[in-house]
Amino acid sequence: MMRKVKNPVLYLPHELIIQILLRLPVKSLIRFKCVCKSWFSIISSDPQFANSQFQLTAATHTHRALIISIVSPHETLSIDLEESLDDDNASVSLNPNFLASGIAIKGSCRGFILLHCSSSLSLWNPSTGVYTNIPSGYNLDADADAENFYGFGYDQSTDDYLIVSISSDTDSSYLEFFSIRANTWKQIDPGTYIHHTNTIFDDDPRVGLFFNGAIHWFAHFLDLKKKVIVAFDLMERKLLDMHFPDQFISELDYCGLWVFQEFLSLWSMNYSNDTVQIWVMKEYKLHSSWTKTHVLPSDTSSTLYFFPLHCTKRGDIVGVDDNTILMKYNDDGQLLEHRSYDNDPCGYHVTMYTESLLSLPEDDAQA
Repeated sequence: MMRKVKNPVLYLPHELIIQILLRLPVKSLIRFKCVCKSWFSIISSDPQFANSQFQLTAATHTHRALIISIVSPHETLSIDLEESLDDDNASVSLNPNFLASGIAIKGSCRGFILLHCSSSLSLWNPSTGVYTNIPSGYNLDADADAENFYGFGYDQSTDDYLIVSISSDTDSSYLEFFSIRANTWKQIDPGTYIHHTNTIFDDDPRVGLFFNGAIHWFAHFLDLKKKVIVAFDLMERKLLDMHFPDQFISELDYCGLWVFQEFLSLWSMNYSNDTVQIWVMKEYKLHSSWTKTHVLPSDTSSTLYFFPLHCTKRGDIVGVDDNTILMKYNDDGQLLEHRSYDNDPCGYHVTMYTESLLSLPEDDAQA
């Protein structure tokens, strides 16, 4: 009599399971926490896994656009810009029910969104839903005549996130930054810069661009009486400035900063010929490396402006206009598709982010 052979139990080495999980979307990973205790521990509380997952996602250029309405209740969409804008499966509705009215996006870094609402700041990870309130700083409730500029970035040397606030008026500027790890605000002398307000585009667009370990804004350098790009180096805790391209003649009211193909990039509107020009700094901080790479037509819609957000893996350029219509151009400047997401007459704020499981570092005093 022959014995029945039991089906062998399939076994995967722990290291292989980790490699498989690292390549899954965050949405799937959150669902898979309930598979077993081991997976729950890996996905929920292993900082090395979370960091590896983020690094892999960022390296594959898997980025999403976050569109959030200004007023409450906040309609919030997360959109995969690698997919067709007409693909409903590429967008996901989020429910940030902790938000109050008058919300504004002030920065994005490593999957976290810096939000400003009613003179208070919060950090939110839209992938996990976790948010943290930030204590008030010295100048967050500055005089109404002062202009407030914000930035948010990551200092890799100390594994710390910094929130930067600059209060600027006609005579002087004040810079302070908040360390997540130290849980404190500090002030430094910002020098003779007056930061620039380009309010033609938005009610509150004065958001610094985080790139290459520094946060970048437009500013007037009073000593040189010249407009510059000023950057706050998060590791050195100091400001530096860079000059615009020699042939760049656009007013700062009609231009902005973004990251294009891993380079610091500058876009500018030219209303005389209805185009958007894109300049790329091929070598960071090297003025002679500025190169004009694209001229896109902006007369394809009746909107006031178009500014780029993201370059896809295929090289397409996706941007948004003043009616929150996403528009996608190919590398030759041909409009491929567009779609409106604006159902709110008060408007939306838009930013790019990378999905992550990352948590904020603990206060050193509590660690």
